[in-house]
Amino acid sequence: MFIWHGGTRIETEIDTPPVKNAVEALRRDMEKILRKSGEETGAIRLIAEKETEEEAYRIEVTDEEIRIYAGSDLGFVYGVFYLSEHYLGVKPFWFWMRQEFTPVDRVTVPEGTIVSPRPAVRFRGWFFNDEVLFFKWHLNGRHDDTWRMAFEALLRCGGNIAIPGTDQESRRNKRLASDMGLWITHHHAEPLGAEMFARAYPDLEADYLKHPELFCELWARAVEEQKDMRVVWNLSFRGQGDCPFWDGDRSGRFDTPEKRGRMIEEVIRKQQEIVSERVENPVFCTNLYGEVMEIYDAGCLSLDPGIIKVRADNGFGRMVTRRRDNHCERVDSMPDPRDPGPQGIYYHVSFYDLQAANHITMLPNSVDFVNRELHEVLAKGGGDFWIVNCSNVKPHVYYLDAVRKIWFGEDVSDESHSREFVQDYGDGEEEAVYAYRMYPGATVQYGPHEDDHAGEQLYTENIRILAHTILTGGEWAPAMEWLTGRVRLAEQVDCLDKLCAKAYPQMQGLLEDIEHSTPKTECKNLIYTQILVHTMGMLGVKYFAQGYRAMQEKDYKKAFLRMGDCAAAFEVADMRLRHSERGEFEGFYANECLADLKHTAYMARKVMGYIRELGDNVRHDEWYRDTMMSPENRRVRLLLVWDNHPTDQELYEAMKEEENLSNHF
Repeated sequence: MFIWHGGTRIETEIDTPPVKNAVEALRRDMEKILRKSGEETGAIRLIAEKETEEEAYRIEVTDEEIRIYAGSDLGFVYGVFYLSEHYLGVKPFWFWMRQEFTPVDRVTVPEGTIVSPRPAVRFRGWFFNDEVLFFKWHLNGRHDDTWRMAFEALLRCGGNIAIPGTDQESRRNKRLASDMGLWITHHHAEPLGAEMFARAYPDLEADYLKHPELFCELWARAVEEQKDMRVVWNLSFRGQGDCPFWDGDRSGRFDTPEKRGRMIEEVIRKQQEIVSERVENPVFCTNLYGEVMEIYDAGCLSLDPGIIKVRADNGFGRMVTRRRDNHCERVDSMPDPRDPGPQGIYYHVSFYDLQAANHITMLPNSVDFVNRELHEVLAKGGGDFWIVNCSNVKPHVYYLDAVRKIWFGEDVSDESHSREFVQDYGDGEEEAVYAYRMYPGATVQYGPHEDDHAGEQLYTENIRILAHTILTGGEWAPAMEWLTGRVRLAEQVDCLDKLCAKAYPQMQGLLEDIEHSTPKTECKNLIYTQILVHTMGMLGVKYFAQGYRAMQEKDYKKAFLRMGDCAAAFEVADMRLRHSERGEFEGFYANECLADLKHTAYMARKVMGYIRELGDNVRHDEWYRDTMMSPENRRVRLLLVWDNHPTDQELYEAMKEEENLSNHF
């Protein structure tokens, strides 16, 4: 046995930034786990061995030292983190899950040889997309510390590539990611990682046919900025946002798949030329995402077979094209073994679609489902490139942990993964294991497909859409046709209500189960918070529907109350998010602005105010008298009001007190 104690030395002559970073992380891990020791025996040595395969390592353990052999920076990084995980017990998501450690005097490492596992996926990593929670929460008050821990988690998972943020954030973080050993690639709407045309030239129309030289200049500049990094160059041409470039074009230039495909081909060839002139042996990829997959599937887009073709799931884990607005073709996007050249995938464990996806709660489909889908990707030749949308990391660690096992070829299941995850990051209690395992089946199933399970956006987005439609006098909400069809507003409200009502009992049951176990670890805290967000979201929909129906029946006081209850439900969910912030994560959800529970409550309160105008009198004193004056004073009108006019919230609280007393007696 090698005895590893607090005085064990780490010796290396390799001074590259990735290796130095990993060694410093190991020293930090030792300080957390191993008590200080006066001993000076034993060493961990890093030894360069050129013959070792790229990214691989070999660890030789004797009773005197541990030697890590590798021929590349990432080989050493992975070897160092292997020792940390398997002998110090520091798990890949130790920081994000606030893993608890009990210091010890020493740990033992058996003599022998450890050979690195061979991953099933060549390029495997995360896309830090919709990373709005990172905008206001900074570890130690420092931007780079936050991202350093995010990239470290990816490396500990065996990842080797990242899209290190969206838009300007990605450009800001590329150097840090590269210095930690990661390859860099780019957002499917940011070719070559270049600055967006609309930002560089805000006074010009972002039209390639009008300004090809300016587009090429931006692309060339981006290549120059990154050519000393290891990059998988993303070739693409979508638009100035996460949407097709032909959206809004009325000229007819791009009114057929053939015209769109020819335009994309032309731009991709030009981008290849720009990179190849500046970079030796470049690696290229292109994203067949959404509408681009439809063009490719129709045979209207031809690509160089050497480019890695990256196909995408629909945002809910199924390898079909995504739904956009009310358009949902579900074109098969599985890698095709007949398609020449390398293939990969862009996969979501977090998604933001303004309809029904998950951003602050985890993927609403099962680990069994994800495992089947991703192993089919491997079986069909899609093991060259995986980029997983990880959003802000913390809400999605459960599925990120599952995917990192799969990209090493493991089979995982709801049964096995829930147990291992709770054992790694919690106290192993059955209540938490059960909650993680049952969570996907308790979410709302909104459509006929296996993957049609909803995240929190089903409640937040659609409540806001319905509220806006009521306030603007709309007859129906076009933005909800994907869910309800083109029907009257009342039917749209009923549809959403029925879907949530069907799922509510099981989700509420999970909430009660986990509440009774008194969550203490971060593992329980995370699943409890997410279950509560769903439960309150379903309740919010129920109260909104009751309020709307009462409004239609001109029972305005009841309508006012139920809309207030809807707002209160979303406020409870928001408060729980903020209450779940602990230690280093104080303020983590402060910028929760995409699902935006608090704004959903705000919109419900706006409808409350509208209902008050319908039901109260022009001077706003009738409901005041009925609710806040004693019976003997209500009919005496020598004074119109006796106090300041109540706000909607004050009136709601007074009505609730009266309602609860009435219900009680």
